[in-house]
Amino acid sequence: MARYVAPVHNHIAFLRNCAIFDFMIDCFDEMWDSPGCPRPPYEHVGRWLEAEDIARLRAKQREAEQVFRVTGITFNVYGATGGEERLIPFDIIPRVIAAREWQKLSRGIEQRVRAINAFLHDIYHRQEIIRAGRIPVEMIARNDAFLPQMIGVSPPGNVYTHIVGIDLVRTGKDEFFVLEDNARTPSGVSYMLENRETMLKMFPELFSVNRVRQVSDYPRNLLNSLSACAPTPTSDTPTVAVLTPGIHNSAYYEHAFLADQMGVELVEGNDLRIVDGRVAMRTTRGYHPIDVLYRRVDDDFLDPLNFNPESQLGVPGIMDVYRAGGITIANAPGTGIADDKAIYSYMPDIVEFYTGEKAILPNVPTWRCGEPDALAYVLDNLAELVVKEVHGSGGYGMLIGPTSSRKELESFRAKLKARPGNYIAQPTLSLSTVPIFARSGLAPRHVDLRPYVQVSPNGITITPGGLTRVALKKGSLVVNSSQGGGTKDTWVLED
Repeated sequence: MARYVAPVHNHIAFLRNCAIFDFMIDCFDEMWDSPGCPRPPYEHVGRWLEAEDIARLRAKQREAEQVFRVTGITFNVYGATGGEERLIPFDIIPRVIAAREWQKLSRGIEQRVRAINAFLHDIYHRQEIIRAGRIPVEMIARNDAFLPQMIGVSPPGNVYTHIVGIDLVRTGKDEFFVLEDNARTPSGVSYMLENRETMLKMFPELFSVNRVRQVSDYPRNLLNSLSACAPTPTSDTPTVAVLTPGIHNSAYYEHAFLADQMGVELVEGNDLRIVDGRVAMRTTRGYHPIDVLYRRVDDDFLDPLNFNPESQLGVPGIMDVYRAGGITIANAPGTGIADDKAIYSYMPDIVEFYTGEKAILPNVPTWRCGEPDALAYVLDNLAELVVKEVHGSGGYGMLIGPTSSRKELESFRAKLKARPGNYIAQPTLSLSTVPIFARSGLAPRHVDLRPYVQVSPNGITITPGGLTRVALKKGSLVVNSSQGGGTKDTWVLED
């Protein structure tokens, strides 16, 4: 990584104000073709920065932080004593995606989500993909995310993943890769919506010259999509509720936000009980049946009669009602088998098997450490690779070889030898960068993108853009908020 000090051009007011432009020479910069020369999607943003006073931008960045603080846009970090609540960092320089770029991404995302749902139906029914030898049986049989309780269960419309988050990374002008599939309970959509609302309030002039596709209809679309998944057709409006583990969960802000935006009840396990074969929630008028439950509780805690008997977060007997067709649970129990990182390595085969097409969006090359040859390679090249836990999330339990100390490498080497099947490894990609507004001016930072997908029997809806997560530390590849990352507003242009 090199530091590039841009020459000061008289016609670029912003460069005159900012002392330094940092460029990561080996990385694709999404905003700049060269210092002071924005790429076409960023033309209007570049002009805006040229005309802006740096003092005003600094004031706006502080104002944005205050908006998030007052609104209460926070998340909890596990492991801190008593739980640590943090403000989600937000950067005011938007990320811009051209319409042509988004069209390709949308096609690839829809193809992948259709394949994931087909895979889930197959794996809990005839398991044709195993019979065909495309996935080894042990990848399913020995996988903790596979739920035998779901065998033979067909959710309404055969929709298993009602809400999906596909994590994408970019390495070049036309090079996008899928980094992860979030098929259990993808989070972060509230940040996407709040980011846009904040930018609209603070910089309305930007939206008058940039034709940006809206994201504000996400809650309405989500409610319509969930309602369309009700277990039985009804002339009445289906009753939808959001199930949260409670205020100590890291994503509780989002649970409450989405329930409020959809105009539905936010419930905890102790608000629910089984009444006459239905799941019902407590109201001031007694218990009212629920048709669709958008659950943000992990499988293991969903039903103490079927899973973890110590759980106090779920509803005793809800799985029996679900299997009998009395309620829709979104996302369906057992969907975790589709976003397991070892299964991820088979996604190109999964896409081709169920769609008859090559995957539009490629995977990142992946070594499954449970295979002896792959393990040997990973151990020999540990300092150059990224290693992740198969069931890990949030940036926890991973190793980034190039930035790790000798002690950290040796510690992880021991973990790999002890439980090789618990890990996968990938090359360290040269992720694209987008400028953030740092103290020294504009500085590039690595980003990823999580588009959100809603699935119902009526079709698939992809919110244009999604959540851009940004690694705020110079040179860092970890974008997770729990690991010091922040967020940006993501703009998909109309044309």
